[in-house]
Amino acid sequence: MRRPAGREGAQGKSDRSRWIALYVLCVGMLMIVLDVTVVNVALPAIQDDLGFTASSLAWVVNAYLIAFGGLLLLAGRLGDLVGRRRILLIGLTVFTVASVLCGVAQSQEMLVAARFLQGVGGALTSAVILGMIVTMFPEPREQAKAIGVYAFVASAGGSVGLLAGGVLTQSINWHWIFFVNVPIGVATALLAVRYLDKDAGLGFGRGADVPGAVLITAALMLTVFTIVKPAAEDGWTAGRTLGLGAVSVLLLVAFVVREATAANPLIPLRIFRSRNVSGANLVQALMVSGMFAMFFLGSLYLERILHYDALEIGLGFLPVTIAMGLMSIRFSEPLITRFGARNTLYPGLVLIMAGLVLFTRAPVDGDYLTHVLPVMILLGTGAGTCFPALMTLAMSGAKPEDAGLASGLINTTAQVGAALGLAVLATLAASHSDGLRGEGKSAAEALNGGYHLAFWIAAGLVVAAIAIGIALVRAVPASDESPAHAE
Repeated sequence: MRRPAGREGAQGKSDRSRWIALYVLCVGMLMIVLDVTVVNVALPAIQDDLGFTASSLAWVVNAYLIAFGGLLLLAGRLGDLVGRRRILLIGLTVFTVASVLCGVAQSQEMLVAARFLQGVGGALTSAVILGMIVTMFPEPREQAKAIGVYAFVASAGGSVGLLAGGVLTQSINWHWIFFVNVPIGVATALLAVRYLDKDAGLGFGRGADVPGAVLITAALMLTVFTIVKPAAEDGWTAGRTLGLGAVSVLLLVAFVVREATAANPLIPLRIFRSRNVSGANLVQALMVSGMFAMFFLGSLYLERILHYDALEIGLGFLPVTIAMGLMSIRFSEPLITRFGARNTLYPGLVLIMAGLVLFTRAPVDGDYLTHVLPVMILLGTGAGTCFPALMTLAMSGAKPEDAGLASGLINTTAQVGAALGLAVLATLAASHSDGLRGEGKSAAEALNGGYHLAFWIAAGLVVAAIAIGIALVRAVPASDESPAHAE
């Protein structure tokens, strides 16, 4: 019988090599995470250069999100079956080649197609990283520290991207937000070959579950498409939006039926029987829905209300990154080791909720130090506290042979939650702003009123996350908080 993928690597590596391997994986993850917000900052320059309309410009982002969100779950399971290092290297190669194509793009069609390919590479790369980390670090204290480093990169990379995007776009041009990925991708792949052990994977056994793969990929891609495209243009109650939503639900139902009856399912449904896996993913989806919308709408507040440029917006979000880094890297491991992941999760969620509520008090004539900086510190501290705890809980309920699947699942809920939260809250904010404008409010007051409504709803989503966590997530003894002990 084959050993679970990655188990031999965890025991065969020297301590130094394992930590170098962790940093290599985190650099790969940082490259993927940075790409999302770096592109957002450069969108106006891309529009001017390639002649995108306001509606077609959204496809520069949407093409990436559809491929990325649709393939994460499948990519994670493929890592379990054919080897996580192999999937990682394929993903890095695809992402790097796609970055070159994005950088040299001289037409709208080429850029959008290359962005879709980038999403494929991003999904293959990021889906397996957390699974590799937990199998390399089975000892709970080391694993908590390693997950803290990973969580910082995965959660704070977005705000770093705002700063990097502003610097590259203003100092050179938008093409370099993609070209900068090339040396990083090549170096990461070479170091991965050197420091990451080969893992054979579980194999396909009695055959590949092709119908299951087609159903889950189609369902998730259509779900993300429904969120980011028709809902934004036609409205949530439009016939096309409702029709696409119904089809995506039917595809998900068909997938569940297929996996429940298949002799060798691509994604065993047993993983969802774990209260910690299901609960942690639901908590993350709700929390990320509020957090991601805050980053987007908070950027608009700095731009449209306080009149910051791209570089100033990036600097404005820097305290979030610093706070996340301090909590994730320095304090998450001792907190999780001493109090457990479940008890560490809730204070972090409360801090995020407090930050969102405080943002509802930011006035039109506000200043950064008084009305924005405290929000950034609260949100960064909260996210840096609860992200490592969430990932520890999500992975604690997975068996070693399902670590890639659990890793892909936690990434999938983050992406779908972020897309859904942004679409809903941005729509509600715009609608409320229009209403306030009709009541005679100034443009700035109307915009700010819409942002405030969105922040209140985001805080409510975090409250719901706390309630679900209390109801579903159970405390895990320190010795069990890893897939290595989930058997």
